[in-house]
Amino acid sequence: MPQYKLTYFNLRGRAEISRYLFAYSGKEYEDHRIEAAEWPKIKPTIPFHKIPILEVDGVIIHQSLAIARYLARESGLAGHTPVEQALADAIVDTIDDFMTLFPWAEKNQDVRKQAFDDILTNKAPELLRDLDTFLGDNNWLVGKSVTWADFYWDVCSTTLLSCKPDLADKYPRLLALRDRVQALPAIAAWIQKRPKTIM
Repeated sequence: MPQYKLTYFNLRGRAEISRYLFAYSGKEYEDHRIEAAEWPKIKPTIPFHKIPILEVDGVIIHQSLAIARYLARESGLAGHTPVEQALADAIVDTIDDFMTLFPWAEKNQDVRKQAFDDILTNKAPELLRDLDTFLGDNNWLVGKSVTWADFYWDVCSTTLLSCKPDLADKYPRLLALRDRVQALPAIAAWIQKRPKTIM
């Protein structure tokens, strides 16, 4: 059994998808959380100077989606066929493209709020409409069983709904997908026990 160590800030953020995958698979790992004050000292020691990173038996993998994709493959959650895997990757990348529009590091609260409001009001509806159309009346975004794409929707929509609680009210199928993900016993247990953080 490989030894896993996931390093990120004490936030859900870009590491939460990997934490979902660890929770669902039952694989043991070290959830190493660092505080912002520690980051300047740690940053120069990390390849490419960004987190999260995942250490697998001492080998460092960087980039949050590369980490998650690796864990999804290891856990049978990447999709059952090459086409399903490509579709799951495409959905994750689509959601991630949207999430990177937000100025997460902006310190000016007025500028940050204006940008968030603009994105949530003017850009989010298109993403939600497209995701809803893609999901249709299926239980899962890709194939007949849960994949990491469903997890990524839940992780990201949790953050989005914390900013705008009525954001997805017009899309009950997407909200029902969140409910299905959060009802999975391993995910429900993780959500219950994870540290409470702002995002």
